[in-house]
Amino acid sequence: MTTQPVRPSQHAPSARPAALLAMSSGLDAELFTPEQRRRLGGLVTLLAESAVPDLGAVPDETAARVEILVTGWGAPRIDASVLGRMPRLRAIVHTAGTVAPFVGRAVWEREDIVVSTAAQANAVPVAEYALAQILLAGKRSVARSADHRRARGREGAWTATGRTGNYGAVVGLIGASRTGRLTAEHLQRFDIEVLVHDPFAGAEEIAALGARKVDLEELFRASDVVSLHAPDVPSTRGMITAEHFALMREGTTFLNTARPALVDEDALRAELVSGRISAVLDVHDDLAPDDPLWDLSNVQLTPHIAGSQGNELHRLADSALEELGRLSRGETPLHALDRSRLDITA
Repeated sequence: MTTQPVRPSQHAPSARPAALLAMSSGLDAELFTPEQRRRLGGLVTLLAESAVPDLGAVPDETAARVEILVTGWGAPRIDASVLGRMPRLRAIVHTAGTVAPFVGRAVWEREDIVVSTAAQANAVPVAEYALAQILLAGKRSVARSADHRRARGREGAWTATGRTGNYGAVVGLIGASRTGRLTAEHLQRFDIEVLVHDPFAGAEEIAALGARKVDLEELFRASDVVSLHAPDVPSTRGMITAEHFALMREGTTFLNTARPALVDEDALRAELVSGRISAVLDVHDDLAPDDPLWDLSNVQLTPHIAGSQGNELHRLADSALEELGRLSRGETPLHALDRSRLDITA
């Protein structure tokens, strides 16, 4: 991506920069506890007391004062027209993960605007969910729970057969993303071999996570559980194909907490309907009411709950407050996005 030089702002940053909460109505009340809201007020001067879901409705005289946009889910699009009304804007601090849906190209062409996200904080609960599901998958909990229900407690129904258990199991992580790295670190505590596929991470870097770098085919062929943690970018969409699923051994499990767009879902559905493998799908395209995945005993569907929920949102707020504190001190945010890596970062 080429960047064009811009004329530095004629306005010096203020000690308590003027800010707006650009996000869905009411989200600010869920994100910030009263104490966090007090801290926010000590770091910035809010130009509106509540969230602003439509920046076009902000009066021109207010828009002209904005130095920082604190964004969240449902944030309005920030494009050239918004930037034209906010000449003092110098930072976008996002209280969630990806900024792709609302940060326009015009922002990335402005080197004087820093964009920070709470993706690292949001990775924490996703990695926790992945760890829990990986360990349960090692016990083949989805399929064995269904078997147990069908047996109605008859003698022997609980007995483990075949390759079941986590001692010496092999877990394959696709993507050394923030979540992938946290998951690998969690798995170091267990007697599990961890494989990682990521074309942008070196073997030594992956070894530092307690894992071994492999190609995608070896990962699918060798793993008892395959967990997807790659970003949703053009180069990764559709990266998991029927050929990859065919490499999985009978009784193994596929886990997706990333995005459904990365997977050939028709190919996955065919394998699951056959009963050859199991799956835990926290992300999936809208399924029709008669989709067979709803009723398969070897499939667990959860409604996108791996990411931050409920009181976990306050961790995202803490991350944003830390970034605002650094900005107020003239420091670089810890989680500023690297423009040179936008094509491989969600």
